Amino acid sequence: MDKIKAYFRGYIPFYRRNLKLAIPVMLAQLGQGTVQLADTIMVGQLGKVDLAAVSFGGAAFFIGFAASLGLTFGSTPLIGTEYASGNHRKVSAIFQNSILFNAMVTIVMGLLMTILYLNMGNLGQPEEVVPLAKSYFLILLSSLPFVMLFQAYRQFMDGVGNTKYAMIVTVIGNALNILLNWILIFGKCGAPHMGLEGAAYATLISRILMCVAFIILVMNKQPFSHYFKDFGWNKFSRSEIADLTKISTPIGLQMFLETFGMNVAVMFVGMCGTVALASHQIAITISAITWMVSCGIASATTIRVSHQIGAKDFVAMRKAGIASMHLVLFFMAICSIVIILFRTEIAAIFTQEEDVIELAAILLIMTGVYQMADGLQTVIIGALRGMKNVITPMVVAFICYIVVTISVSYFCGIYLGWGAAGIWFAYILELYLASLLLIIRFRKDVRKFLALK
Repeated sequence: MDKIKAYFRGYIPFYRRNLKLAIPVMLAQLGQGTVQLADTIMVGQLGKVDLAAVSFGGAAFFIGFAASLGLTFGSTPLIGTEYASGNHRKVSAIFQNSILFNAMVTIVMGLLMTILYLNMGNLGQPEEVVPLAKSYFLILLSSLPFVMLFQAYRQFMDGVGNTKYAMIVTVIGNALNILLNWILIFGKCGAPHMGLEGAAYATLISRILMCVAFIILVMNKQPFSHYFKDFGWNKFSRSEIADLTKISTPIGLQMFLETFGMNVAVMFVGMCGTVALASHQIAITISAITWMVSCGIASATTIRVSHQIGAKDFVAMRKAGIASMHLVLFFMAICSIVIILFRTEIAAIFTQEEDVIELAAILLIMTGVYQMADGLQTVIIGALRGMKNVITPMVVAFICYIVVTISVSYFCGIYLGWGAAGIWFAYILELYLASLLLIIRFRKDVRKFLALK
């Protein structure tokens, strides 16, 4: 027992440092999760067809959206390493080129997502759901340029170790989003009753305002404003774009593979009917909230690991990564218990339709089962990004989310006729396998860095 206490006592400084960076990101992510929660609750009051449309339209949009976000993450470890080394001109160059890179990604992904929009009616979903889902998807798509510009500034701020300002802007923006949801969905304060489209327009408006506010804040706040003084046309560089592409492309592919595999499973859920799709939306919303907190810890892990590498303190690098794993396992264990114990009460918050509540409660049990694996794999990916290892998470994503998720979800959910529960069994299997494979790789990479001393 004394050895165990001594072991965890040695990590206390690392818990504190990681949490100092993680808490603002966690609060910002929780704010986004709260928006999704509010969307689902409010749209759920419109009926199960609207709830199913949010599930289908949101899932279709998130495939490209997640890949786009993943392509923005490459600048954080690059900036973090140079910032820790004191190379501020290099930081400025990476930042400027990341803005151009994100603009290029926006154009390409926007075109690909438009093609998906045009084919949403051919994906085997309930006929009454498709028109609503397409309208929801198209409005969300128009917010992509603002999200990508916001991300360029956010990843810069994360790289220099400041996560507070993004939190402030995001929390305020999310509060505005929820207020606009209420006004536009239900036609309050003299606004027209827009139903499902109101939720999408609320998201669009809040994302525009968040982007503008964050840019103004960063450009006028010392010591960050001085990085803009080195901006210039001659600083756009093919080599910088190539470096960003080298790091960002595997991250984008990894996130695309994850979301593609999981959302193909959503298509299978849709084949099981409107009740299954509505129940899925409830369970995945709860899962997304806990996962977003894990993402906050993972973002802090990327920053802390990259900074320790820049300082060439590889022992501290290892401890920073492991400390984040401890934190996420503790948090997700609590979430798991709460979700399983209060599954029926949670489902009843979203809808009064008994058939949806009954199935959602079953899916929430399965959500609770995979919580710790979900959090662990998210944080390890963050640690590997800090080490600039972005290939392993991509390979693991292909194995777990494409090979395992798609095959197992179809076999259990459709072929064996287990329905939504069979499809969610694939989620459990994929996440535990991903955690195991990523732990093995983390240990191997740590040994490589420690051998450099």
